[in-house]
Amino acid sequence: MATVIPDQKRIGMVSLGCPKALVDSERILTKLRADGYAMSPDYAGADVVLVNTCGFLDSAKEESLAAIGEAIAENGRVIVTGCMGSEAELIRAKFPAVLAVTGAHQYEAVVEAVHEAAPPSQGPYIDLVPQAFEDNGGIKLTPRHYSYLKISEGCNHACSFCIIPSLRGRLASRRIDAVLREAEKLVAAGTRELLVISQDTSAYGVDVRHEERMWKDHAVRTHMTDLARELGQLRTPDGDTPWVRLHYVYPYPHVDAVIPLMAEGLLTPYLDIPFQHASPSVLKAMKRPANEAKVLERLKSWREICPDIAVRSSFVVGFPGETEADFQYLLDWLDEAQLDRVGAFRFEPVAGASANDLPGAVPEEVKEERYARIMAKTEAISAAKLAAKVGQTIKVIIDEVGEADEDGDRGATGRSQADAPEIDGAVYLREVPDTLKPGDFVEVQVEDADAHDLFGAIV
Repeated sequence: MATVIPDQKRIGMVSLGCPKALVDSERILTKLRADGYAMSPDYAGADVVLVNTCGFLDSAKEESLAAIGEAIAENGRVIVTGCMGSEAELIRAKFPAVLAVTGAHQYEAVVEAVHEAAPPSQGPYIDLVPQAFEDNGGIKLTPRHYSYLKISEGCNHACSFCIIPSLRGRLASRRIDAVLREAEKLVAAGTRELLVISQDTSAYGVDVRHEERMWKDHAVRTHMTDLARELGQLRTPDGDTPWVRLHYVYPYPHVDAVIPLMAEGLLTPYLDIPFQHASPSVLKAMKRPANEAKVLERLKSWREICPDIAVRSSFVVGFPGETEADFQYLLDWLDEAQLDRVGAFRFEPVAGASANDLPGAVPEEVKEERYARIMAKTEAISAAKLAAKVGQTIKVIIDEVGEADEDGDRGATGRSQADAPEIDGAVYLREVPDTLKPGDFVEVQVEDADAHDLFGAIV
């Protein structure tokens, strides 16, 4: 019989924005759970509701303000945190009833605000909570089998379209031994896929001059390549090598050093590189780092070393000053690059970004037309790449197992190594065994494909 903690306070959470914000939400909830709070799945059962906001784009700010308004209407006791916390005056002007406003990754301030709004229960069982949760990786907002591993905060770049440095500060790398310890605990607790995230994964450790720390019986540098090599040594409790996926990787020269680790099977052969554009003039206006890198030659080299590597990226269309020639340059570049997964965004002014003052604003109808063209281009590339996989046997991680139909057949949804959760495609499986469960690795024969997804059966 479960022990009931007298007068146990319950916390609701609305988490918006990117995976980095999701990690912040997990850390906040883990600390609150360790302090004796319970979690509420709805507004009605919560003593206080936390809204973790996104403030990157004006559309994201609108979504965040709408979420705050809904939480106040449904519950009334609301604490706001996250990137929009930098605009506390705006939030308080619109929602005077908000109990507190804190900024991005200000964990202590959030917890303190919760303690003040809904003091934690006191009892003989509270002190038993922290270690148990620490050993099991804390509270997760993702499925049990995959986890985000945040290695740093902030960013040192000054891209003209971005306000992340003003929201989250300059680069602040976590100690590499702390990152590896967290990864080890997550894998021991059931994580079979680690997604390494930050604002700039390639810059990890620059702020601490790549200092060395002892890990196990040897020294490791606070550097992306050392981190990748050590993560490749992790094993699940049943001896499998977990997938380790690198996100937000700027194409600095040292990125070349992680490709052999992918070829050896220590890292998932996947790189998420935010190219943003290909035209030199647009990249210069964006103030993008590493825009002189000979990316096409390096892509070719990476594929020679690791033929299975999948490269995903995102691009902005309609940036101020982007001409038809610039956009055509991007389309031609994509024909050459043959990227596996691509997302595109229409340029959107962000309050505080220097790009807003650039001349040559692109009309909305032109943005829409270019967006449609880039999506058609990348969809055709994706369709051809996936069609080439028909007949192959690939490794898949299972995300979801369906209910049996009237004939007793059961389907499942998984992902290949080329697919990150939430943002890429899926692998749909037919007639899977009853014993299959989320987090299982299986070998799949690919039987069909469309522009984004694969279809097949377990070998």
